[in-house]
Amino acid sequence: MRIRGIWIYCVALIFILSPAILFGQDTKSQNKKKKKKAPQPFQWVNPLSKNDKKRVPQIQHSTFQSPTLGVEVGYCFYLPSEYQNDGFKDKRYPVVYYLHGGRPGSEKKSIRLVNEIHKHIEAGDVPPMIYIFVNGGPVSHYNLPDKKEAQGADVFIKELIPHVDKTYRTIADRSGRGLEGFSQGGRGTARLMFRYPDLFCSASPGGGGHATEKRISESGGFENPNLRFVKGDNTWDLATAYSQRRNQSKTLDRVAILVHVGDKGFNYQNNLQWMNHLESLGIAHEKIIVPGVGHSAMEIYQQKGREIMKFHATNFGLIQK
Repeated sequence: MRIRGIWIYCVALIFILSPAILFGQDTKSQNKKKKKKAPQPFQWVNPLSKNDKKRVPQIQHSTFQSPTLGVEVGYCFYLPSEYQNDGFKDKRYPVVYYLHGGRPGSEKKSIRLVNEIHKHIEAGDVPPMIYIFVNGGPVSHYNLPDKKEAQGADVFIKELIPHVDKTYRTIADRSGRGLEGFSQGGRGTARLMFRYPDLFCSASPGGGGHATEKRISESGGFENPNLRFVKGDNTWDLATAYSQRRNQSKTLDRVAILVHVGDKGFNYQNNLQWMNHLESLGIAHEKIIVPGVGHSAMEIYQQKGREIMKFHATNFGLIQK
């Protein structure tokens, strides 16, 4: 009788403390799912939090007034240490514009990269450069037809760049202007470098979803039934148009291109296919494929950030090849 009572007690204890043992449920993963935050609604301005400043002490935030939208638009920026030094007050610096991933994302999305950027500049691995982290708008670096509030590409190209050149000591022409991004930002970088070779001398699209861009190309502009872009505004058609323009005009500016991607990332294979497309068009490009790394800009930068930064610095004429 006593043994039976102990057995009943043990079974009850298992029911109370460990339902996963009986039902095969992972209560920890269930709790994680419950705690998962819903995506934040899009905002044109996303100020730095105390935690942001603690994690990335070198990053700063500012805004400008968008003439077309009639609202404030935020951006984050990194200035190298010597920028504030009186001994360099007349020096001008090249700028790398970084396009975030995610959709919608924000100007804060990729700021942790600044820790790697600052480390390499402070160590003298690469010359000082300014980095600007762009807010890509509601659809991440695209313009949406007939939607004034969703012109992320135009706000960046036509408004943010002039604002930065007026506000900071930049080299305000293509010889000192670079473009970079990852995932959605890699897609945006690839589109904008081909649309505006007169604005950028250096571009490094990373981990972009070129399979999705190919679907947009083949469907006449549709990413899905509810999301349509201007026909031809994708990384495949724009590459073709850029190649044709270069063949027709000897004076068209050539953009130096570096594609970077991790070989464990879900966009790895379609990046290889897209690079084959560039080769078929005669578009020269370099590539960094990081072994063992998934879809992570931070992990790529931790291993190969110095090389990506040196690529831009070389194209800016700051270091020799």
